[in-house]
Amino acid sequence: MKLSTKVRYSVRLMIDLAIHGAKGPVLLRDIAYRQDISEKYLGHLVPLLKSAGLINATRGSKGGFILLRLPSVITLKDIIEAVEGPICLVGCTSDPDQCKRSGSCSSRDFWGEATNGMSKIFASFTLAGIAERQKVKDEGLNYVI
Repeated sequence: MKLSTKVRYSVRLMIDLAIHGAKGPVLLRDIAYRQDISEKYLGHLVPLLKSAGLINATRGSKGGFILLRLPSVITLKDIIEAVEGPICLVGCTSDPDQCKRSGSCSSRDFWGEATNGMSKIFASFTLAGIAERQKVKDEGLNYVI
């Protein structure tokens, strides 16, 4: 299993907002520049993050994007589900009607446990914690002897 580029870039967009958004709205072109991601690609992610209630846009000369919740309450799981939908390794774990064997299938049980485990892990990472890790890494890049 591999997380999509949509997920990875959405996380980077959200980290950038968590770090730079404390001073006010952040322009998408500035995020694109800092993250080395196409502004056009980020533009496709914005509606997904907006409809999930994670970010909002403001218009005008001081416009840009802001987080709608504190970074300490936004989780990695929230971001993943905003762009990809519910975390689910195998469809029958969330919808038993997808498979006629779901009631008697032992593999469905462990797929469900694995899905729950992944969800808990993703929910344990907050945007604030991830952004703090990024700040530490950024400071290491600016270290001069």
